[in-house]
Amino acid sequence: MSDNDVALDADSPLTLPGFFDALADGELLGGVCADCGQVLLPPRPACYNCGSRSIDVEAQPRTGRIYTYTEVNTPPPALEDDAPYTIAIVELDSGGRLTGRVDAPYDAVEIGDRVELRVREQTEGERSLALEHEQEWPFHVFERVE
Repeated sequence: MSDNDVALDADSPLTLPGFFDALADGELLGGVCADCGQVLLPPRPACYNCGSRSIDVEAQPRTGRIYTYTEVNTPPPALEDDAPYTIAIVELDSGGRLTGRVDAPYDAVEIGDRVELRVREQTEGERSLALEHEQEWPFHVFERVE
């Protein structure tokens, strides 16, 4: 569906609430620019590559490869018990990139590792950092796969 067909309100898949609602329902949606083909994750109403507002909303694969990663050693106080943890930018098999936590220690991760997105509820610490309207949003984590 194109942005011309989607009302731009809080339920739109082109907004963060719409993106996380779809994720809670098991769908990973991305915006795909009809003009240049750029995959936008999370989706948004305009392409950050060419500026076009002709954005199609398409299901995205949950699999990809680690593009880059880092270790968080000094997190916000609410996540102190989680540290250290690994964060990565994952290039999905569609070419879009999504940032998320990796469910593996830093030393066990390498650029190019295959991963798959999984969705879970936020922990109490994660929920305490979220804005009120974000507290029910699902949390995505990448797991390494062979």
